[in-house]
Amino acid sequence: MVSAPRFEHLREPLGIGVASPRLSWKLAAPAGFEQSAYQIEAVRRGGRTQSEAAVSSEQLLVEWPFEPLVSRESAAVRVRVQDGDGEWSAWSPAATVEAGLLEPSEWSALPVGGAWAEDPDAERRPSLVRREFSLPDDVVGARLYVTAHGLAEVEINGRRIGQDALAPDWTVYGKRLTYRTYDVLDALRTGDNAIGAWLGDGWYRGRIGFHGGYPNLYGADLSLIAQLEMTHADGRRTTIATDEDWSAGFGPILRSNLYFGEHYDAREEIAGWSLPGFTGDGFSPVAVRSRDAATLVAPQGPPVRNTQIVSPVQVITSPSGATVLDFGQNLVGRLRIRVSGARGATVQLRHAEVMQDGEIYTRPLRGALATDRYTLRGAADSDTDHVEVWEPRFTFHGFRYAEITGWPGEFDASDVEALVYHSDMERTGWFESSDPLLDRLHENVVWGMRGNFVGLPTDCPQRDERLGWTGDIQVFAPTASFLYDCAGFLGGWLRDVEAEQLSDGTVPWYVPVIPGGSEWTPIRPGAVWGDVAVLTPWTLFERFGDRGVLATQYESAKRWVDLVDRLAGPSHLWNSGFQLGDWLDPAAPPEDPADAATDRYLVATAYFARSAQRLAETAVELGREDDAAHYGRLAAAIREAFAAEYVLESGELTSDAQTAYSLALEFGLFPTFEQREWAGGRLAELVAQAGNRIATGFAGTPLITDALTDSGHLRTAYDLLFEDECPSWLYTVKQGGTTIWERWDSLRPDGSVNPGGMTSFNHYALGAVADWMHRTIGGLTSVAPGYRRVRIAPRPDPRLTSAAVAHESPYGRISVSWRVVGGELAVDVVVPVGVTAEIALPGDEELVVAHGEHRFVVPFVSDSEHR
Repeated sequence: MVSAPRFEHLREPLGIGVASPRLSWKLAAPAGFEQSAYQIEAVRRGGRTQSEAAVSSEQLLVEWPFEPLVSRESAAVRVRVQDGDGEWSAWSPAATVEAGLLEPSEWSALPVGGAWAEDPDAERRPSLVRREFSLPDDVVGARLYVTAHGLAEVEINGRRIGQDALAPDWTVYGKRLTYRTYDVLDALRTGDNAIGAWLGDGWYRGRIGFHGGYPNLYGADLSLIAQLEMTHADGRRTTIATDEDWSAGFGPILRSNLYFGEHYDAREEIAGWSLPGFTGDGFSPVAVRSRDAATLVAPQGPPVRNTQIVSPVQVITSPSGATVLDFGQNLVGRLRIRVSGARGATVQLRHAEVMQDGEIYTRPLRGALATDRYTLRGAADSDTDHVEVWEPRFTFHGFRYAEITGWPGEFDASDVEALVYHSDMERTGWFESSDPLLDRLHENVVWGMRGNFVGLPTDCPQRDERLGWTGDIQVFAPTASFLYDCAGFLGGWLRDVEAEQLSDGTVPWYVPVIPGGSEWTPIRPGAVWGDVAVLTPWTLFERFGDRGVLATQYESAKRWVDLVDRLAGPSHLWNSGFQLGDWLDPAAPPEDPADAATDRYLVATAYFARSAQRLAETAVELGREDDAAHYGRLAAAIREAFAAEYVLESGELTSDAQTAYSLALEFGLFPTFEQREWAGGRLAELVAQAGNRIATGFAGTPLITDALTDSGHLRTAYDLLFEDECPSWLYTVKQGGTTIWERWDSLRPDGSVNPGGMTSFNHYALGAVADWMHRTIGGLTSVAPGYRRVRIAPRPDPRLTSAAVAHESPYGRISVSWRVVGGELAVDVVVPVGVTAEIALPGDEELVVAHGEHRFVVPFVSDSEHR
């Protein structure tokens, strides 16, 4: 009846960085059950049992009721609940949480790596590091705490530890470097042992940024930081930490770069290098560097892992004679090959998202070569069945197509497969309908998120950029929070946002910032992007019920709003300075994506009002009454100033454009009901005049379907969604897109690629419409934090005969499915324990239901036919 508890937002709470982790659990119970109390029991070190009970219906992010964990301490925790009659449930299964190294003083490991001279202006060959040690037969537990300056994969006695990739994630390394914890007892043996690691440049010292990037962003060294701790039967602990006793040497990776790719020469492999008894030929003492242990932090989200394998769907011979594999899906990851051939033969793998004129088209990648090379070791004369299997370790690519050259012998497409890599978040949201184009659009949104949640939320995964643009995730966070449990992932990234925020409150355009990259994007305030500091914590609160993220990010949010308040001054209008505005409005010329139909300062002031209001609401949630009153008054003053500057008496806006009306309608910026009504009609009229083609960029696209729906023009919202001529969502689908594009016409109607310098085929921001699809077509909306109370209100359109949506909320699976049959609308709803649902079906009275399975049948009345 009661699930095993979960700690914070982690599915794998080994090495957690919180001494008092909050607990959540889910319930399965018959109709009529209501939790009235809970009891939490923890078995801690030495078998000591603690128990605490509370009279409460809460089951989400409940405060840890015991004294805090100390470093390395584990606790087996279980929960039971009481119903309204005072009856206790059975105990849940126990779940174990274990603290990581919570104090800087717990670290003895130092960064170690190759001591040879490094050319800071060149791509350096990555190294291997290793050490041997001996153990008695009484080791009963072992933990490895590991991170790196660069990227690292650890082996113990020849066995890879974990399946994580591209670790550690890209964070603001100087202030926050994440480490992970592994249980490695099974990898150890009595007697001689060896530990070693592969190292790669990654984001730390590799070239990152625009047009080829900048090297040595955080340092020129490539170093492992690892602490292997073994517990003996008598409680003693032996520690093997990275120090001067380690050695380093070159391995078979000749070059590894996130943009350029990886070159691996199997002839350079060193047999047994991570096994005990290795002679050490080619290895020399390491150089020991320094690291402030206070900057080492446990991660809040999951690691990057291989989550899917995709086989090619077609082999193409290009006009130039090249062999090109089509995987049928634009994805993010890398290839794995199985190949046999002569020693020294080199297979080259080039990656691209699109083809043009029959060849892979790499111009949109700009300076990213996206090319991997594998040089074969070759078979011994007696080994006729020799097969070499390889995939890169320290790079990733965004691609649908792969060009294969240099393949020895006859090529078989089954010898190549694509491995999909992204942060291994739990999938929590699904959508389907009777329209296959809408379903494909939704799949495109899902794939776009997967490809851009690789350690941090990036704008694109393929070209020489791949940065954590703040505006992109700000507009997409509601959709992301439905599709995947990204609470820990985004909560951790928001800590980096605060770490990069300037003392005056400025939020950089992307986080982490590229040191030295200001020549391309100077750090200066910008609406939509900087508002991530206020709006994204609120989204996490709304969708995951996490009030803690509001508290953690509050000062950051406050500094942002206070900065804009100073910039706007007494007028309360943010009408100066550089702004991206409604970025990538489809009418904007390729060379100037900020040249939108909507005044960029109208956008800035509208967002100023939105963030001030959300900050006031955040203050209310946190019990900061004075701040709530102050920012509430500020929001009201901004709305008044906006209306005076941009709203004409009729309701017309000074920017008579789709984005302008969408912002003003959804942010509540019209002073009167009559003006709002007029503006809703004008927005619908503008959409119709454009032939139902989209005319919004990053600022307007997430809001326009809601603005139409909420102002009484649902039919027009559906018209916009179903349009398939450029620019539109379904245009990208009918053009064969399998992810969301950066530009509405990244691929033009004639099949040519948009000539703009920013033409990505995997950019999730414009996919924010999926949140409207979940709430309006599917009919599932959270109206209390964490989906504690939901509204079930599907609003069908005659062009659809069925739809279904499901979300694995913090309380359990909520699902809504509807079908129109014989003039009736049949709706099936599943509500989990702990959730209350408001049912609002077209043409029927509203009612409220508790958990359970419910079916409703009403005469089919389409809102969209009458608006």
